[in-house]
Amino acid sequence: MDHFHFDDGRLYCEQVDLERVADRVGTPVFIYSRATLEAHYDRLAEAFAPLDPVICYAVKSCDNLSILALLRNRGAGMDVVSGGEILRARAAGVDMSRVVYAGVGKTDVEIELALDEGIGYFNIESEAEFENIAAIAAARGTTARAALRINPDIDPRTAHAKTTTGKKESKFGVDIERARRFFATYGHNEHLRLCAVHMHIGSPVYEVEPYVNATERAMQLVRELQEAGHHIEAIDIGGGFGADYQTDQTPAYTEYARRIVPLLQPFKDAGGRILLEPGRTISANAGILLTSVQYMKEGGAKTFAIVDTGMHHLLRPTLYESFHFIWPIHVSPDMVPPARGELDLPGLHPVDVVGPICETGDYLALQRKLPPLHRGDRLAIFAAGAYGRVMASNYNSMPRPAEVLIHGSEAMLVRRRETWDELLGAETNPQPVLLGT
Repeated sequence: MDHFHFDDGRLYCEQVDLERVADRVGTPVFIYSRATLEAHYDRLAEAFAPLDPVICYAVKSCDNLSILALLRNRGAGMDVVSGGEILRARAAGVDMSRVVYAGVGKTDVEIELALDEGIGYFNIESEAEFENIAAIAAARGTTARAALRINPDIDPRTAHAKTTTGKKESKFGVDIERARRFFATYGHNEHLRLCAVHMHIGSPVYEVEPYVNATERAMQLVRELQEAGHHIEAIDIGGGFGADYQTDQTPAYTEYARRIVPLLQPFKDAGGRILLEPGRTISANAGILLTSVQYMKEGGAKTFAIVDTGMHHLLRPTLYESFHFIWPIHVSPDMVPPARGELDLPGLHPVDVVGPICETGDYLALQRKLPPLHRGDRLAIFAAGAYGRVMASNYNSMPRPAEVLIHGSEAMLVRRRETWDELLGAETNPQPVLLGT
């Protein structure tokens, strides 16, 4: 499903030799494959086709406007978590009725923007948030729709505790017992129609069983709510489906769908609407981060490859202790990796791949077995299409990387590299703050 491959020892994205991209654009640079993005979206849509779901791509995973637009062209709606992401969805031409708005800290300004744009659903995280959105809608003389985010109290067994969101103790949503009281209290508000149930148990989830258990609990709640007289028009089961940070790490979409679709089919057949919120499963393996070796260094018993990217561009390794496969983009044909993962080929040596940031935690891989490296070698950091560029920062006053989208034999610069002048631009003209009397 991923359109990155070696040919005669050189790494290609679709039909483009990535050495040529690096020569032209420089490093570090995020490179995305359009064919991979489209293939992942299409296969997910096909797997869940019996439910005819609204597939709301999670903008937070990779928010480049060109990527949002190409997914819109495949039929995607959007899952947003901020006013800025609402504006991105609008700029990408997304039908705003196919936008769902999640997040625990929506500000009044963001809520007003969402109301003005006519988004499909607010995903409600708390009683206080519901009351605030309802009050703002009432003051503006409008009506919106809402889905209550529930915590089914299922352990999704994600790769890290920080990516688990469906437990009762999570800051997101409400537990099922509170959900019953929530609907009893707010289920008939005239300005914020509470007419849907939402859940998102975590990401990435590499097993199907947590989804089955969570969906069964959500469906039981929906039946209880309907029996109590509440109209439930939609169920949003969130996203979190896995991505292959290592080869064949996650089940196929058909495996998820085989177990989940039958649970939701009766609701769909009765006229209900199903929503999904995939993000990383579409974009992660569609992107790589290309970097150059600046220096090789020996430190005690360790060898360090110091590269021109790091935690300021790809935060996941130090934040989540996550694995990203790394390999040179030009090797001898006998050193082409057979798979993504820990390799044990002849001639490999353990190396710490580290960045330029003044932090011990600035690393991309520790004691990773790699071919011999030299200054100027270029490395590909795989599965960087999700939570890569979107989490990049200017720490140490470092510019953020460019982004390139490849389609067949064509490469398009879809975000230019940030300049040093842009780093300083917002600070060069101080303005007085008028405090009043």
